Amino acid sequence: MIAGLASAKATVSPAAGRRPQVLVIAPHGSYRTTPFLDAARDLGVDVLIASPGKHSIVSAYADGLHIDLRDPEAAVRAIQEQARRRPFAAIIPTDDSTTEIAALAARALHLPHNPPEAVRYTQRKDLARACLKAAGVPVPGHRAIDLQRPLAGQLESVRFPCVAKPVSLSASRGVIRADDPEGLRAALARIGRILVKEHDLTEDERRHVLVEDFVAGTEVAVEGLLDRGRLRLLAIFDKPDPLDGPYFEETYYITPSRLPPRVQEQIRREVGVACAAYGLREGPIHAECRINDAGVWILEVAARTIGGLCARLLRVGTGFGLEELVLTHALGRPLTPPADTGAAGVLMIPTSTAGILRRVEGQGAAREVPFIEEVVIYVREGYELVPWPEGSSYLGFIFSRAPTPQQAEAALRAAHARLNIVVAPLWK
Repeated sequence: MIAGLASAKATVSPAAGRRPQVLVIAPHGSYRTTPFLDAARDLGVDVLIASPGKHSIVSAYADGLHIDLRDPEAAVRAIQEQARRRPFAAIIPTDDSTTEIAALAARALHLPHNPPEAVRYTQRKDLARACLKAAGVPVPGHRAIDLQRPLAGQLESVRFPCVAKPVSLSASRGVIRADDPEGLRAALARIGRILVKEHDLTEDERRHVLVEDFVAGTEVAVEGLLDRGRLRLLAIFDKPDPLDGPYFEETYYITPSRLPPRVQEQIRREVGVACAAYGLREGPIHAECRINDAGVWILEVAARTIGGLCARLLRVGTGFGLEELVLTHALGRPLTPPADTGAAGVLMIPTSTAGILRRVEGQGAAREVPFIEEVVIYVREGYELVPWPEGSSYLGFIFSRAPTPQQAEAALRAAHARLNIVVAPLWK
């Protein structure tokens, strides 16, 4: 997918004898931090982590630059002061909560960046819908609902089925399908209870919910890099499970996509149009789309890399880790793609039962399935499992690598069937 990925930006030339330094902005405990550190080491690049982790036991956070993600202006000043001691070759955000600060800091330091106002569109689903509609990009019918006002008048024009979602949460948290007015009112009440507990949101984000027409069809995830506004497609991930609700927890990602080349080109074109509508110009993007007889529908575009451990799937078809791709692009270094490397897939192990995790049986048997590379259980025994829509954390991941996408998917399904997840009730 990445033929011709060489960046048009000039390669950064560090001072004689000094390696280039990249600033990676990450919330404390982000699982994306370690892959960036590993990739930087392999590329001969120094990384400084900017985070709120002043008291972290992890040295990358404790020894890094300490900033308050809730105060962008102060964070940018701290980054500028650090850059005066040793300049940064690039600034890279890891999560949604860091993309705006990264854009502001890169702009202040005259580094390639996305306009901060463009990044805000990616963080607010209601603003993003309005932006795409104004740019002529097909979007489902939608309306913002104020939970602190009477609902009767606000729901009169809603068409069913519909989907209600918080305007700023990620990972499908709080996203609920409703098939009738009663179901929609119940969904809004449930989302309201979720938002009350989200203290990092603004008051406006806690009181508003986006309600939009449900878009049926095949769903895919898209990973790409923007270079001065030009989208370079890295991968399209098929999602073979139907994601029709009522909740929208992710499960299988398979690459390369089995969609026809003409459809893949249409996806690339529509995601590029959406990025241009937002004003995004530089760095990684992650998009979610649905495809049906009416065409390609943009569900969302984020100015960051894919979540979870799914980034490792990028080695299939590109030969490079995603973090390596992002760092290389940011430094303006060319890449030469290798030959095709087969297919790969990941199952984000569903959290289907609420309670306390006792154990996960059958891991050894799952690893013995042909084409299974790894089974990773992230939740430790004794910890609470919270299913969607309230939850947002996966139990773990299963990875496969096979000659074909069909074999990669079949291996994941066979391995998952061998797991027995034992959960004890949680009495509250």
